[in-house]
Amino acid sequence: MLIQLDEILVLLVAVAGLALLARKLRIPYPILLVLGGLVLAMIPGLPKMHFEPDLVFLIFLPPLLFPAALFTSWRDFHANLRPIGLLAVGLVLFTTCSVAYFAHYLIEGLPLAAAFILGAIVSPPDAVAATAITERLNVPQRIVTVLEGESLVNDAIALVAYAFAVNALTTGSFSLGKASVSFVFVSVGGVLVGLLAGWLASQAQRRLDDPPVQITISILTPFAAYLPAEQLHVSGVLAVVTAGLYLGWRTPEIVNSRMRLQAGPVWEMIVFLLNGLVFILIGLQLPAVLKGLAGQSIPLSRLCWYATLISAVVILVRFIWVFAATYLPRYLSAALRARDPYPRWQEVTIVAWTGMRGVVSLAAAMALPSAIINDPNGADKDVITSLIIFFTYFVILVTLVLQGLTLPLIIRWLNVVDNGDTEREERKARLKANLAAMSRLTELEQQEKQPIDLLQRLRVEYEDRIRQLEACDQSDNPPRPGHFSNAYESLQHEALVVERQTILQLRNERVISDTVLRRIQYDLDLAEARLADDSE
Repeated sequence: MLIQLDEILVLLVAVAGLALLARKLRIPYPILLVLGGLVLAMIPGLPKMHFEPDLVFLIFLPPLLFPAALFTSWRDFHANLRPIGLLAVGLVLFTTCSVAYFAHYLIEGLPLAAAFILGAIVSPPDAVAATAITERLNVPQRIVTVLEGESLVNDAIALVAYAFAVNALTTGSFSLGKASVSFVFVSVGGVLVGLLAGWLASQAQRRLDDPPVQITISILTPFAAYLPAEQLHVSGVLAVVTAGLYLGWRTPEIVNSRMRLQAGPVWEMIVFLLNGLVFILIGLQLPAVLKGLAGQSIPLSRLCWYATLISAVVILVRFIWVFAATYLPRYLSAALRARDPYPRWQEVTIVAWTGMRGVVSLAAAMALPSAIINDPNGADKDVITSLIIFFTYFVILVTLVLQGLTLPLIIRWLNVVDNGDTEREERKARLKANLAAMSRLTELEQQEKQPIDLLQRLRVEYEDRIRQLEACDQSDNPPRPGHFSNAYESLQHEALVVERQTILQLRNERVISDTVLRRIQYDLDLAEARLADDSE
């Protein structure tokens, strides 16, 4: 990505400002960042920022996919493997073929192989856009799991299909048998490399107790999975996702609380900055996309019409597949109906409408000029690439802006709300953990080896937690469970405010040093963060 340091700083300032504006306007920040990039791109005199696809795949994709996989619930991912597979594999291939044949017959002179490249490029929805929009909406957890699971795998499938289509256009031949064998090799190879990278990272984390070093290893892990996989010509995306899922399951057992408390904010900042840069760079590519159309014989108005039709096909194909893949297998299989009953059509509609495209599609399109060496059918390479880049860019804008802006409205209109399963699981887990702790305190008390006053103090705290959790379970409309009652938390918050004011006053009066202040503030911050989490 050919951007100077001062340009990166300007982009980061723009990302921060637009993200704050998006929060105030209650608009998903990826949409406002793309629109902000479009505005910046149209300001005369600003330097043009080139989009280097290889660096996008290397710098952006691994660290964005890895934390998404790391924080994915393996239990929920495995439980929804069938719908995730139908979307990540079946829908990607169905979209690729549908867009390919439609574009080939719609646009005169567009070779079928080039149309398949276009179909593969626009087939995978963007993980970041979907997560950024749904995470703040009160939708059922299963919808979030399916969408996130789909986005973890579909990029790999789409990029493999893209490589086959580019090879077919370049060589003029395509073998389904050879492609199938290659697909299996690329997929299985990527998974194996990911497992190896995840296992090596877990062994390193297990033997360390140094959060800065451990966080550094965590940041390097996605690259340690991606780069060897790409060198071996297997799926780097699947390698990163596999490593993330493996470590997501193992991490709670092998790292301590200090590592978790420090690593979480670091990853949160990395993901936010990379997401922001990705979406604002999408908007900034408008001049380059339009410049590529300079040699086109087709008028721009007709190209926009073609792009609108292709965007409509992308959206419609997802609707057709999602509803068919949801209801047809259940209609044909009584066992599946008994195990997994028909979902509400409103929830299926949300999954069908959440199909925003993003950076993977744009990076794949921008990589075309170097990927396509020649066309044995005689079509102009520059004309083909500029058409595909323009259509891809148009699809990204339409799906991001149209679907992204309307998704919250549709969710409210369809009255799709979270069923509270996650909260119920949390209450039960908290209750079991607190009961186990109480049982241990009773054992310690009987051993008469611990101070009675300390045991009683802890017992009072745990008894209060247990009472609150049991009250939540017995309530018809229980709130999200915290450790204590709302009144108790309010009092605790007031006490924390006074503690902060007191230590600040002591520091200002030179009674304590800044080092002592920061140590006490850290403990108060943890207590306040717990109260904030419980009140959400």
